[in-house]
Amino acid sequence: YRNDRKHPLEPPPRLLNRSNQALQTLERYKNRLDLVSGHLSALEVEDQVTVRDVVTFLQRAEMVRRISEEIDGYILELGLDGRLVRLQLEELMGGVEDDRRRVIQDYFQDRPKWHLDQADRALRDLGTENLLLLDEVAAVVHVPKENRGLEAGVQPRGFRLLHRIPRLPEGVHEALVERFGNLQKIMRATIEELDDVAGVGTVRARAIKEGLSRLAETSILDRYS
Repeated sequence: YRNDRKHPLEPPPRLLNRSNQALQTLERYKNRLDLVSGHLSALEVEDQVTVRDVVTFLQRAEMVRRISEEIDGYILELGLDGRLVRLQLEELMGGVEDDRRRVIQDYFQDRPKWHLDQADRALRDLGTENLLLLDEVAAVVHVPKENRGLEAGVQPRGFRLLHRIPRLPEGVHEALVERFGNLQKIMRATIEELDDVAGVGTVRARAIKEGLSRLAETSILDRYS
């Protein structure tokens, strides 16, 4: 039984075969997601992100998440025989859920009764056919499109890239975004301005400044290499 529903169990060899096929599919989708993620990072530091770039990432990330859920079902049925599959799945999915959620956090329109959890859930609940439509993805997570549709420019708040700076607490991420508003302003801030933010201090301010500079350089080099 799973979720109070009865499911007939398949023979382990057949399940392992299906699991391996699904893992191969997941790996292909994950490789594409990594390319899209790197492209988005470069556009963010160059302040050239469009709605299309954001929802393309979210579309890919949600596809990857759904494939991983399918594999989770196989692992549950395999029991002890699914340990190797579990290890492979965990390796492939490392960081995907966090990145997916932080991209939503960076771009969705926060409104009364519409917050991060609602946007996350709306993307999870989006039908398979609608997931293939970028306009639908933008609509369910409330990414602002204005009059230019998918080509409208948008700015990230900065949560995703701030998370990539080592040993920087979540509370500091929140404080930085609250003070400066978006990634570009955080990147342009001086060490003194960063130091003024609650919970930062001189050492962290320098780490933030240097960390974002390294991320910007790496992202741009990766994009044009």
